[in-house]
Amino acid sequence: MSSLEKILQLGIKELRSLARDPAMLLLILYAFSMSIYISATAVPESPHRATIGVVNEDASTLSWRLIDAFQLPYFLPPEPITREQMDSGMDSGRYTFTLDIPPDFQRDLLGGRGAEIQLNVDATQVSQAFTGAAHIQQIISSEVREFLTRHRAELAMPVKAVVRSAYNPNLNRAWFGAINAVIDQITMLSIILTGAALIREREHGTIEHLLVMPVTPMEIMLAKVWSMALVVLVASSLALRLVVQGWLEVPVSGSVELFLFGAALHLFATTSMGILLGTIARSMPQLGLLIILVLIPLQILSGGMTPRESMPELVQQIMLVAPTTHFIQLAQAVLFRGAGIAVIWPQLLALAAIGGTVFLLALSRLRRSLQ
Repeated sequence: MSSLEKILQLGIKELRSLARDPAMLLLILYAFSMSIYISATAVPESPHRATIGVVNEDASTLSWRLIDAFQLPYFLPPEPITREQMDSGMDSGRYTFTLDIPPDFQRDLLGGRGAEIQLNVDATQVSQAFTGAAHIQQIISSEVREFLTRHRAELAMPVKAVVRSAYNPNLNRAWFGAINAVIDQITMLSIILTGAALIREREHGTIEHLLVMPVTPMEIMLAKVWSMALVVLVASSLALRLVVQGWLEVPVSGSVELFLFGAALHLFATTSMGILLGTIARSMPQLGLLIILVLIPLQILSGGMTPRESMPELVQQIMLVAPTTHFIQLAQAVLFRGAGIAVIWPQLLALAAIGGTVFLLALSRLRRSLQ
């Protein structure tokens, strides 16, 4: 049997082993479906169907204009209430926000006198209150500025900044969160599956069977790498099509095939990393602890959660040796901005170099552990 045939047959054996492991199959299914959806939609960047009560003591054109500005899906239709109903509505949890527009509000503004609006926030509704207060303030400022500009031309600024949001016009956090979740799941599952495959051999005693067979450590490692990488690549492709583009309706600007090619290079590095951790750990609990120590820096410091420009210079330089740093740059460039290979070739070369280095380290460690 040739070396390629051995690698193919050993890889098929890994796929059969994975098919008989319901816990791993359930993890893969959850990671590339519900986990992506939850990560994309769990923390809203703006209020969603928030309840608001309004005390309109001015009853002017501007006050009704402010009330009409609170629209779905951010706010439910504002309910007219009295001052006496404000506290009781907040105490009962009926309203997340209550707004009190004072008498002579429009007249004071047109006369150049200061005016204040009272906004009460139910801070126990943390996810809504945190973003909702700033959102309401932005709505009020925008409406008042436009109203005054039309009635008092002298207030118009000589220079006006026109903001255009590229690639994500509505600043929808779910678009960014969904893509970032796919990237995180690709990294996590590839490390877990390959590391667990090696630990499983040791715990089940089949590693001794491999040692008496005419196979080399290189063939053993390549079989585990290609089989687990294939599983993650197929799962991520389906997640991108069905969950990201279908369920969450996130538009993908670039080539999905180019993204999957970059993902394959990334998987070469991360699956090798899983083998390396599997040679260090002696049991599944130890492997789990090692994966936590590795995954947290990879996910937090690679630019997925926080822009790299916001990190200290030393951290930015250190994280250049991590494959996730380059894969995140590649994925965002392709899927968000529609970049081609002429733009992302440095990331492709970096992933190939990092993957080759980690592969050789893991192979050396695997040879020593098998001896």
